[in-house]
Amino acid sequence: MRSCISVFGRPQRLIAVVSLVWIILAVGTGPATAQDLNVIRIGTGSTAGTYFPIGGLIGNSISNPPGSRPCDRGGSCGVPGLIAVAQSTGGSVENIRSVVAGTMEMGLSQADVAYWSFFGTGSFEGKKPEQTLRALANLFPENIHLIARADAGIKTLADLTGKRISLGGPGSGSRIDARLILTAFGLKFTAMKLFELELEASADALVAGEIDAFFLVSGAPALAVQDLAEQVELSFVPITGPIADKLAKLFPFFTKGKILGGLYGNNPSTETLDVGAILVAREDMEDDLAYGIVRAIWHPNTAPLLANGHPRARFMSLTRAVTGIGLKLHPGAARYYVEQGVLPAPGADQADAANQQQRAIR
Repeated sequence: MRSCISVFGRPQRLIAVVSLVWIILAVGTGPATAQDLNVIRIGTGSTAGTYFPIGGLIGNSISNPPGSRPCDRGGSCGVPGLIAVAQSTGGSVENIRSVVAGTMEMGLSQADVAYWSFFGTGSFEGKKPEQTLRALANLFPENIHLIARADAGIKTLADLTGKRISLGGPGSGSRIDARLILTAFGLKFTAMKLFELELEASADALVAGEIDAFFLVSGAPALAVQDLAEQVELSFVPITGPIADKLAKLFPFFTKGKILGGLYGNNPSTETLDVGAILVAREDMEDDLAYGIVRAIWHPNTAPLLANGHPRARFMSLTRAVTGIGLKLHPGAARYYVEQGVLPAPGADQADAANQQQRAIR
């Protein structure tokens, strides 16, 4: 874990440096003024996970400060005048709260967390539905990891009884899905010693022998787990069988997936459940800005930047950008998807589709 911390240990300072570099470039290469610049923040996740590097790549792809080289000349294909900065956070729950509160303009979230927040159901039962939330894109599938020490004797979910398990940090989607899976598989919380540790703390605790396993929802490979695999022998516990199949049928955001072999040392291929990682904003984001953001993300010139920047970005596809979301699309984003033929017709009512999914779950 020390290698992760040495590089990314001060995310706020990194953010400030990135912002400063962009502003220097903007002011130094053309007659820019403060009015030319639109700085937005992207809520991501732990610096040792997948959201933070992916968020940084998206920020680069949609940024286009004044004076940038034109897109058709190998320069930025982003939104003119936009500077987007990735900010490390506690994860999906925190990102949604920040976007709704207006303290961040965009955020990455698990599709299930955004869905439940939008409708005020599931893990958000009894809370005010966040109806101002809007989806911009489904980016890539995330894998639900259950990572154990090899010497802990955990081969199946049933083996978690009597063990010390970290569910994930309080603001993370990992915690929400961990509780859902444990409940679905009939495991009693009182029969385990549960912790709510952030990713880096979970990895450190596993190395120290203070916990036996932890949950993580992240697009593989996650940097922290790669680093962890070099320090201690790991076992990746499958989340599969009839109960997992039922979860995938019951919820529109779960699909059957696989953590590929060889991503974490010599780990074998492991069956699990996947959930989409989506990009969200608030309904009052200007339509043209939302349109420009998704246009830049899915621009052909952007694909190499994303694919070379992180392995999980290779799973991004325009054809899947509006699937498995379950909440309203921002109208500016919807306009782009209609133009690209991803949505069937202008005026397609995303609310109706989301409501149909909600009724299916009920």
